Amino acid sequence: MVHLAPLPGTPFHRDGSLPEIIDRAVADALALREGGADGCLVQTADRVAGAADDSDPARTAAMALAVRAVREAVGADFRVGVQMMRNAVRASLAVARTADADFVRVATLVGATLSPHGLVEADPTGVMEYRKKIGAWGVRVVAEVSSMHFSWLGGSPPIGQVGRWAEQAGADALAVSDPDEAALLRTVAALRRACPGLPVLLAGHTDHANAGRLLAAADGAFVGGCLQPGGWGGPVDPGRVRAYVAAAAGAGRPRVRPRSGTEEAGHA
Repeated sequence: MVHLAPLPGTPFHRDGSLPEIIDRAVADALALREGGADGCLVQTADRVAGAADDSDPARTAAMALAVRAVREAVGADFRVGVQMMRNAVRASLAVARTADADFVRVATLVGATLSPHGLVEADPTGVMEYRKKIGAWGVRVVAEVSSMHFSWLGGSPPIGQVGRWAEQAGADALAVSDPDEAALLRTVAALRRACPGLPVLLAGHTDHANAGRLLAAADGAFVGGCLQPGGWGGPVDPGRVRAYVAAAAGAGRPRVRPRSGTEEAGHA
C-alpha cells in the first residue's frame, strides 16, 4: 500500500504539501520494490471522503500526478494500482488510464454498504460504460466483496453469489478481508468454488506471522501497516517488506511476470 495524505480539493489538505505527498508516494513505492514486492496500490487516505462515485477535479488531477510519478519511478514491470476512496471509481479509472497504471481497486462494485461517510451505492452499469468510453478495458478491476470497506447491506447473500455478481459486472479479481483467520479462509474457499476463473486477493489483516498460511490459499495481498515502523501511516521499510515477501514465499506462491495487461498483481 502507498497511502497519500489529503489531496487538493479535500477539506483537510495542507496547502503547498502536494510535492511532499508525491515525493513520499514515490519513496514508499521504491521501498516496496526494493523489498521484493510485485506492485503497489496508491490509495487516498483523506480523513473524510464523499460516499458518491465522484471526485473534485483538483483531487483527481493531484492523484494522476502522484500515480504517474510512481509509475515513472518504479518502471514498467512493477504493478501499480489506484483506489480513490470511498468509491470514486470513475476517477480511479481515469487516473489509471492516463497515468499508465495496471488496475483499480473498487470498494463497492455491486450492492451497497454503509460507511462513516454515508451510504455507498454501486453503479456497475455506469462504471463499465465509462470504462469502455475511455478505453480502459486493459485497466483491471479488483472488486472488494467482503472487507473493511464493504459489507453487503440488506440481507446476507452467500459470498459466492456476491463474487459471481461482481464477476458479471466486470470484475477481474476479488478482494476480501476478515480479522478472523478461519473465517477468511472459508471465504476464500467459497469464492474459489463460485468464481474459479478469478484471482482472490487479501485486502487487509495480513502480517508477517500469518502471511504464509493465508497466501497458501489466496493469490496475493494488499499489505499496509505491518510494513511501516510505528504502524499505519509511517514510511514503508524495505526490510519489513523483504521479511513479508519471505514469509509469503513459504506459501509457494508464484512470482508475477512482467505486466502484460492480462494478469493481476500477486503479492502487492
